[in-house]
Amino acid sequence: MTPTSENRIRLIVNGKAALAPELREAVALARNAGQALEVRVTWEGGDAARYVTEAITDGARSIIAGGGDGTLNEVAGALLDHAAGQRPVLGLLPLGTANDFARGVGIPTDLPAALRLALVGEPRAIDAGRVNDRVFLNMATGGFGTQVTAETPDEQKSALGAFAYLLTGLKRLNAIQADRLRVEGPGFQWEGEFLVLAVGNGIQAGGGHRLCPQALLDDGLLDLRILAGGELLPALLERLLAGEEAERMIGARLPWLTLETPSEIQLNLDGEPLAGTRFRIEALPAALRMRLPADSPLLGQP
Repeated sequence: MTPTSENRIRLIVNGKAALAPELREAVALARNAGQALEVRVTWEGGDAARYVTEAITDGARSIIAGGGDGTLNEVAGALLDHAAGQRPVLGLLPLGTANDFARGVGIPTDLPAALRLALVGEPRAIDAGRVNDRVFLNMATGGFGTQVTAETPDEQKSALGAFAYLLTGLKRLNAIQADRLRVEGPGFQWEGEFLVLAVGNGIQAGGGHRLCPQALLDDGLLDLRILAGGELLPALLERLLAGEEAERMIGARLPWLTLETPSEIQLNLDGEPLAGTRFRIEALPAALRMRLPADSPLLGQP
């Protein structure tokens, strides 16, 4: 099929995953089925945004992010730089190590099945999140969880999956230091020491840890979870990472909130760092259209 503006689909693939034989097989199957699928491969920072602009200029009807949570973040952020009426439908082909967003929403791990969903699934309006001038689609985290994510080696994540994060966390328990935090939002205010902070549009991060189990992608709200206090015990860590209720856990569901800290902290936005002492975090309702499973647990609207 010759690509036209009516049928053109652009797959933007993280360069680290581009040579995977199963990816090439999935793309070949889609093309043999008549899909006008064009592939672009990223090499360095900024490539994904450039390819998004190119796809919109070419009139592509869909853009598929091929990679992990970081690649999805970059593609989604680039789409949000364009006017709402210009944004193609977003799809996701999970090719990362953790694939937290994909697993949370129920996108198949089988690549041909995931690509079929990204090509022909029903588009659904979903929210995004923004922290100051940066975008996230899945989750913004801070405190201990962010440290664990940053310090878990890539080779360990590839070999052990989600368990690698827990292993790193258990090793660092004695080195944990709480930070002071003030949080304000509509009808909500809290101040104190915290160990873990999560603001979720999606439900899980760090390789399958359900930090924001009440989050939905289409309700215009963010799921806030704070683990307060200065000591983190192994049993409490495991309950937190499993999404279970735990003592010293503060929660709220808010359209926006502000964070203030007396000293600089680092947030993790879908794997991308952002440092500062003041953050405004807000939901961007129905910011994108995305092809997701019809029975996704993160969709609350019919």
